Amino acid sequence: MITFRAFGKAYGGHQAVKGLNLDVGQGEVVALLGPNGSGKTTSLKAAAGLVKPTSGSVLIGHPLKPSSDPEARRCLSFLPQRVAFQESLSGQEVLNFHRQIRGVEPAQAAEALHVASLNGAVVRAVSTYSGGMLQRLGLAVALLPKAPVFLLDEPTAALDPDGLEAFYKVITEARANGRAVLFTSHQMGDAERLADRFAILVGGLLVADIAGRDMRDLLAERGTMRLRVPTLDTLTLEALRMAAPGATFEDGELQVQGPAAMRPRIIELILARRHHILDLVAEDGRLDDLYRELVAGSPGGER
Repeated sequence: MITFRAFGKAYGGHQAVKGLNLDVGQGEVVALLGPNGSGKTTSLKAAAGLVKPTSGSVLIGHPLKPSSDPEARRCLSFLPQRVAFQESLSGQEVLNFHRQIRGVEPAQAAEALHVASLNGAVVRAVSTYSGGMLQRLGLAVALLPKAPVFLLDEPTAALDPDGLEAFYKVITEARANGRAVLFTSHQMGDAERLADRFAILVGGLLVADIAGRDMRDLLAERGTMRLRVPTLDTLTLEALRMAAPGATFEDGELQVQGPAAMRPRIIELILARRHHILDLVAEDGRLDDLYRELVAGSPGGER
């Protein structure tokens, strides 16, 4: 429902996006990640028909149509990174204005307001809204048409915990209802919680496109187990390092990196040699750490 085919965009001599190939299918949620200036917003704007490709194409809908086509625009909702509404209007008036533009029934507007959790703020002027409330109003506007395609640029940037929960519910229901969702974020926790796939842009290039299951495996392989052990003799430590290369022991803490499958063997080795484990903490690898590895190891990445 969202297809980038060798999409490229240049602004003068600057190539913002270079040959992007990416598909988002029905009922799929894809997180588009990358450092500032990597081409994420340009890609979303191209999908929304707001940026004309310099090369390649961006196609939207089912059947696929160029994103600039009015039919393609009718089947999508776009939430920009920074939303702006007429400040003298109330939230309700803003929503009614956009409802009429999109030809949406009043009942859908009421539902969108409920999901966005604006509560009593809808009767107040937009000029009194905080950044988080503006973001919620933008989310309500994006939800109005129940479009099959959602394009969301930094949707959680200004949301408080209640707003985040409302947003998580929106995305979960969008997936269940077969919508295609492409969103950008610098919040790795949001991406890890919501995304079925992770696409990472660096310097305008797609450097990784990782399915959720593969991502879970990658993070599991980068897991860490920390054990509080008062003492370890040299022979035990050598045996541990044979089982888990890179294991370290310092100030009574043994740290072992690797997949969860190796952890029982490490524990058995320690107990078999009559050492005592006072505490144990195990965790999978972190998406933000893996993200930094991928960015740093890519052409044009941060070093």
